[in-house]
Amino acid sequence: MSNLKSQLTVSQQRTISSQLHGVKLNLLYKASVHGFTSAAFHQRCDNRSPTLSVGYNASGYVFGGYTRQPFSQSGTYVSDDQAFLFTFRGEKLHKYPVMNATYAVKMVGNSGPYFGETLILLHGSQPVVYSKPGSYYNFQAAEMHGNDLNLTECEVYQIEQTTELERPWRNIIWESKKRNELMESIKSYKPLVSSVSQARVLLIGPVGAGKSSFFNSINSVFRGHVTSQAMSGSSATSLTTQFRTYSLKAGREGKPLPIILCDTMGLEEGKGAGLDIDDISSILNGHLLDRYQFNPSAPLQSEVHGYRKNPGLKDKIHCVAYVLDACKISIMPAKLEEKLDAIRRKVNSMGIPQLVLLTKVDEACPLVGEDVTKVYHSGYIKELVQEVSARLGVPLSCVVPVKNYSEELELDLNCDILLLSAVIQMFRFVDNYFDELSDQLSRTETKD
Repeated sequence: MSNLKSQLTVSQQRTISSQLHGVKLNLLYKASVHGFTSAAFHQRCDNRSPTLSVGYNASGYVFGGYTRQPFSQSGTYVSDDQAFLFTFRGEKLHKYPVMNATYAVKMVGNSGPYFGETLILLHGSQPVVYSKPGSYYNFQAAEMHGNDLNLTECEVYQIEQTTELERPWRNIIWESKKRNELMESIKSYKPLVSSVSQARVLLIGPVGAGKSSFFNSINSVFRGHVTSQAMSGSSATSLTTQFRTYSLKAGREGKPLPIILCDTMGLEEGKGAGLDIDDISSILNGHLLDRYQFNPSAPLQSEVHGYRKNPGLKDKIHCVAYVLDACKISIMPAKLEEKLDAIRRKVNSMGIPQLVLLTKVDEACPLVGEDVTKVYHSGYIKELVQEVSARLGVPLSCVVPVKNYSEELELDLNCDILLLSAVIQMFRFVDNYFDELSDQLSRTETKD
């Protein structure tokens, strides 16, 4: 951001950044500072791209348009199939994609940002909006700007792409030898307590973040091909309706691996929807059997079928992994963040280690989308990890970026290494859990 002060809220800036895949906003033009004239707009914004133009009115509406094409005063239309108009409803962005890309933007000298004869900011060098929904972009005027066509402010931002750091902020070896070493480390792992043969890791996260996909992806690595045992996909509500415990095998006929991934319903904003926070303690204490059917409208009871009344240490959760979509961190709803915070505090009180799996890093950052090995060279991913750390109250070292298998048909070495590294981190946290139990036992024996 430049030295000019943006009128967009921090949340709105994050929403735009997320929508445009991890970009930064550089404020080029601010009408209240530089003048509500087309000349001032063109002087500061011509030949700069991509740009986001934002209008504000006294009715409280925030609206505008995005284009990849640089502004000029040529008098011609320019084509842009990625252009869109938008309006904010509170902190949420509503988009209106271009309908006729050939006429996406017009380069007019006596005007501000000019989107296809449909929306013009600073019309005729006056602080007013020209608005005529039609065949180029379509929207409801009352929804877009409340029919208030007088501007109190107009801002134009240049969109700056994610920076590639010269040195990685975490070191990782991207070689097949490393993948094989990680796989062998996982196969040979043994929990520190002899009565426990498999570490139990609970996956918690919002609907669609990739909990089930993470299990499918780890399973794929050890099967040698992409699999889809756990139900996954995109849906507004949780596809997981049961408590599931997934064991992994080293190959189709191989031995079970020393880890069980436990999947739950996805977290949702509303009350009576998604995973019930009151159920968390029962899950952490190992009371739920595999395939317990959740009832979001009522906490579970000890008398119901599928409730284990006397769980042992092997049945309890030894580590919690929060699964969060990197594309949605910056626009996480406040109520969802409150739920996560309540869960985190409950898990903390029980002494269970916690880490965060940051999924879909390839979708969040174009640099990583082109090359997964750039994940620790991405300045944007580093900023996301820092934001997760701050918002969830976990150390930076507890946030691990991963890329699940989703559309791929074949395995990828670099995806495998990220996934396997995440499992190794889980084992380290499980060791911490058993170390703490051992210390507690020693202190008790000393008192006795």
